[in-house]
Amino acid sequence: MTKQTRDHLAQLAAERGLSIGQLVDVLVAAEPTAAQRAEQVATARAHARKVIGVDITDEEFATLDVLGNLRRIAAEKVLAMPSKDAA
Repeated sequence: MTKQTRDHLAQLAAERGLSIGQLVDVLVAAEPTAAQRAEQVATARAHARKVIGVDITDEEFATLDVLGNLRRIAAEKVLAMPSKDAA
C-alpha cells in the first residue's frame, strides 16, 4: 500500500471516528464477495419462489424487468396448472 493510500485511509477513518482497521471492516462489510452475492441471489430467488408459489427458473429470473416478468411468468404458470374444478 502506498503512503498516499494509507494517509487517505487514515483521513477517512479519522473523519468517521474510526481506526483504519475499523474503517476497513466497515468497507468489507459493505462489499460482499462474488460467492456471498451468489448466495444472496439464490436466497432471494428461493424466497420469491416460495412467496409466489410457482417454480420459476434462474433463466426466467435473469430478465431485466424482474417484477413485471415475475408477474407475467407467475400468471402463465398458474394458468397452465390443472384446474381444481376439473378434478
